[in-house]
Amino acid sequence: MRKKLIITLILGAGILTFVSLAISGGIEKKSHQDELYRQVQLFADSLAIIQTEYVDEVKPKDLIYGALKGMLSSLDPHSQFMDPDTYNELKVETEGKFGGLGIEITIKDGLLTVVTPIEDTPAWKAGIKANDRIVKIDNELTREMTLTDAVKKMRGKPDEPVNITVLRESEKKILEFKIVRDIIKIKDIKEARILEDGIAYIRLVEFRENTPQDINKTLENLSKDGMNALILDLRNNPGGLLDVAVKVAEKFIEKGKLIVYTKGHKPSQNLEFISQCGHPILNLPITVLINEGSASGSEIVAGALQDYKRAAIVGTKSFGKGSVQTVIPLSDGSALRLTTSKYFTPSGKVIHGKGVMPDIVVEAGKIELERQEEIKPEKPQDIFEEIEKKEKVVKEEKPLDYKSDNQLMHAIDILKALKFYKDIKK
Repeated sequence: MRKKLIITLILGAGILTFVSLAISGGIEKKSHQDELYRQVQLFADSLAIIQTEYVDEVKPKDLIYGALKGMLSSLDPHSQFMDPDTYNELKVETEGKFGGLGIEITIKDGLLTVVTPIEDTPAWKAGIKANDRIVKIDNELTREMTLTDAVKKMRGKPDEPVNITVLRESEKKILEFKIVRDIIKIKDIKEARILEDGIAYIRLVEFRENTPQDINKTLENLSKDGMNALILDLRNNPGGLLDVAVKVAEKFIEKGKLIVYTKGHKPSQNLEFISQCGHPILNLPITVLINEGSASGSEIVAGALQDYKRAAIVGTKSFGKGSVQTVIPLSDGSALRLTTSKYFTPSGKVIHGKGVMPDIVVEAGKIELERQEEIKPEKPQDIFEEIEKKEKVVKEEKPLDYKSDNQLMHAIDILKALKFYKDIKK
């Protein structure tokens, strides 16, 4: 009887605790709502005062847009309010062709920062580098400039110049660049070929809609050419589409394995991305090249391959952009670009603000090869013929000069060592 009474009392206490928690949870939720209503009332009062007291007449739409821009920019560097024009620009950008300089930018440590220049664009050719701090655009200081405003200033009509002033902290220099806008066409796979001894090389510059098909076709062609090892170059790859990065990673990871997961404020934002590839390439030795310009999608691929010890990661620490932005269209054609979650590698490593640390750190550098012979004509009148020969060589498209790339040569040496070790085991 006493035992029954104790159980009844415990159950009763549990029910009372549950009811208490439910009530307190309800009170807390109501308290949050009340606070929100008070702040909304404050906003409405401020809006009414501005409309009646401000020296000039201001359109309600301009006031609301301004408030939304300020509200979103106060959250984090990647969240933003996009008016209809800016939203349309974003949609044009995802098509892979747009006018501008070819710079991926973000806000880092409160400063407008280059994530990476896109290869073979005006910015790349001018010498802009990852982590350059943009301090002026056309002589206007960027101290209070939003990402949206910065993008608008750098985009425009092709063939028009834009003056960029950057702080390059690694060299402690202020540098001036005059860059002429061009139509930016993005090609996801920049280079794909066999380098030597069956070692294949793929230079992937961005993760776009067609990338999975392109990478499949490229791997098939390289296999036919005798590929027995692979270097995946993700240096200066700023990312792109999340699902595409997952599809690239799963080409080299066993089916059913976790590639990346996200955590957000709501349970619906907590997602897991599992490898679905039916025939992954599992026996191919791989090295992945990364640097400070590798961000987002490239960090997902490198992080997953590193966690499963599927590839040796070579180079320098990546950028550390591991947050997910969701674009939410609004009724008037504008949109919110809102940070809704953060990426984590399969083992739980945080990417955002941390980056991916290579297994083998190799600083960028150029290997000096033998110099080309100087022009030494046998007769003075032969000088013109020699110059014409030299100019013809310069004009011809040069193949990838991989032997002068310090990081790439380290990757080749690692793969040769892995193949040698594999042969010994056999």
